[in-house]
Amino acid sequence: MTLHPAGWHYRRSLASRVTLLTTMAVGLTVAGIALGVYVVVRMQLQANMDASLLARAHSAASDANSIVFDYQTSQRVPSWALNAGGVQIGEVYGEEKWWMANQDTTKFPRPGAPEIAVAEGRAPRSIRTVSTRYATFRVVAVPIPGENNALVLAQSLEPQEEMYKRLGLVMLFFGAAGVIIAGLAGWGVANGSLRPVRRLTTAVQERARTEDLTPLPAEGDDEIASLATSFNLMLGALAASRDRQRQLVADASHELRTPLTSLRTNIELLTDAGDSLDRTQRQELLGDVRAQIDELTTLIGDLVELARDEPPAPAVEAVDLADIVDQALARVRLRAPALTWCVETEPWWVLGEANGLERAVTNLLDNAAKWSPEGGTVHVCLDHGTLNVDDEGPGIDEADLPHVFDRFYRSAESRGMPGSGLGLAIVRQVAERNGGSVEAGRSPYGGARLALHLPGSVHPMPSTTPPGVHVP
Repeated sequence: MTLHPAGWHYRRSLASRVTLLTTMAVGLTVAGIALGVYVVVRMQLQANMDASLLARAHSAASDANSIVFDYQTSQRVPSWALNAGGVQIGEVYGEEKWWMANQDTTKFPRPGAPEIAVAEGRAPRSIRTVSTRYATFRVVAVPIPGENNALVLAQSLEPQEEMYKRLGLVMLFFGAAGVIIAGLAGWGVANGSLRPVRRLTTAVQERARTEDLTPLPAEGDDEIASLATSFNLMLGALAASRDRQRQLVADASHELRTPLTSLRTNIELLTDAGDSLDRTQRQELLGDVRAQIDELTTLIGDLVELARDEPPAPAVEAVDLADIVDQALARVRLRAPALTWCVETEPWWVLGEANGLERAVTNLLDNAAKWSPEGGTVHVCLDHGTLNVDDEGPGIDEADLPHVFDRFYRSAESRGMPGSGLGLAIVRQVAERNGGSVEAGRSPYGGARLALHLPGSVHPMPSTTPPGVHVP
């Protein structure tokens, strides 16, 4: 299978990429340093040779008229020839007119235009590199004072070239050694620094395989510890979600068992009794069956509403909470005709979901009706976005106040009464979805007070979207 280069790059392990990048970075650095050292040394040596040749040429040319007598050979030798020892020596008189001290003229670089220009006085000096069949020379020409000619010195570059080769080999060796050492160091650093990542990866994979959501060990305060802490936050959220799901299933099964058992009992009684039941008894049993079916339907609807991780996007609109209260009261009065309702409302416009808000207000009123004594009064007051519902019942114990709006929570007094323990939980969910809140406390009328707070405005349209409202 052919892989795209980019795909191949990202398929490589992080350790191999760190090793490769470290090797490349150090290798390029070593190569750049080696090349720079080689170029600088070569230029410096060349400059030193040029300076030495020029100094020797000027010194020799200044003594060009002096004669040294050799008593052993009875020959006269110019002193500049002695001063310029170790190099090829020549003298240029003009074009095609030159002389050299070395008898083997084939090894001396032939003078050219630069040297002739110096001899004729058109240039103060010349220095250049000349290659012959035998060697490469660095040639320097300077004028001889008092004469129309130039002194030429030529020095072979062969020893210097040999030194360049050795220097290049040394630089190449140390560069290769540096790259190898950098690769090994990169591999060691990558494996050492990624060892905590591997341990963390193994631990996360183990959690995923076993579904054990215990926190991961986080040591130190570096990036790996921060990553482990983030995983622990995620594991904590998953554990809490799983616990809520298990609790929901357990509570739902417990709450469903009672109406299902009652419904089955009544149906079996109707089936077994047959024609032995009179009309009144049959109507009572059928009424109980219908009530149990209604209770079961309500319970299932509440479970579906609370079980959603993400609520559906509501139809958000501007609604008057006072109208919502009136609509909810119209229904609750039918279910509790023996109660007196004292209602005080003022306009309060909120931006939210009308159906959800109506259901929440209805649950609050139903709760007050359930706990109110026969012939009691329920006080409903809407004032600047706070809906207070007060009953004249026994009230709520201090130990139960923090749990009133929890799912399936039922106090000891309420366990013998109808209900699933989900109504007030739905009130809190609707309030939070619309940017509000709920609270429970003691009522000045002797019972319980449940308060719903919603952001909004007394004007027909809220000026801003309340925080927390889900706008599609």
